[in-house]
Amino acid sequence: MLFYFTGTGNSRYIAHKIAAVTKEKVVSIKDKIKAGDREPISTDGRLVFVTPTYAWRIPRLVENWIREVEFRGADRAWFVMDCGSEIGNAAKYNARLCAEKGFAYMGTAPVVMPENYIALFDVPDEAEAKKIVAKADPVIAKIASLLKAGESFPKPRNNLYDRFMSGPVNPAFYRFTVRAAAFRADERCIGCGRCAKLCPLNNIVLKNGRPVWGKECTHCMACIAYCPTGAIEYGKKSAGKPRYHLDWGEEA
Repeated sequence: MLFYFTGTGNSRYIAHKIAAVTKEKVVSIKDKIKAGDREPISTDGRLVFVTPTYAWRIPRLVENWIREVEFRGADRAWFVMDCGSEIGNAAKYNARLCAEKGFAYMGTAPVVMPENYIALFDVPDEAEAKKIVAKADPVIAKIASLLKAGESFPKPRNNLYDRFMSGPVNPAFYRFTVRAAAFRADERCIGCGRCAKLCPLNNIVLKNGRPVWGKECTHCMACIAYCPTGAIEYGKKSAGKPRYHLDWGEEA
């Protein structure tokens, strides 16, 4: 069974590419989290988790969801992590999570995809994003081949930088950076509510036809990336930057 979490579509794209090869059932973790669904899930023994990289680990809300859900019959777990450049030492923490859950850890595979974290980084324009996705496709195909064969992933890079970023930097990032206070909607907002619909934590509500952000935010960037009029900004950091999302036959 294949589970994915996505904000702007990268992980969904990878998940469906893999599933086309492995023929596994695909489940949206985002939908489960948004609905508050922590019900037990019956599996065929193997789990594949496809997630973005948030501060050099899998997203904290995904980790917590995996920890809270009972995966009946599961004995092995693989992790596929898309990133703008690197995943740090995320493998260590994925292996630790598997140990907690009683799964055999089968490895972590990185896939470089277009950057979407507009709150801190530049986002590629459409042409550049297509080039990055095209370059990722053979990497995804190799991962799918290993999964179909039930083989472990090769060990990813693990140097001092990786250990530092996934170690001390990750909790500091959540403590000091992951906040919704800088989000705002300007006069271009049409009150469509798409941002509220896409928020995995139900952190956005419409008041007088305009979105208002609460304190629960994971910085998935779905709200800003999918706004149909480009009305949402993240302080001054997103001004003038292109918005990036990748569709796969459905909304994020």
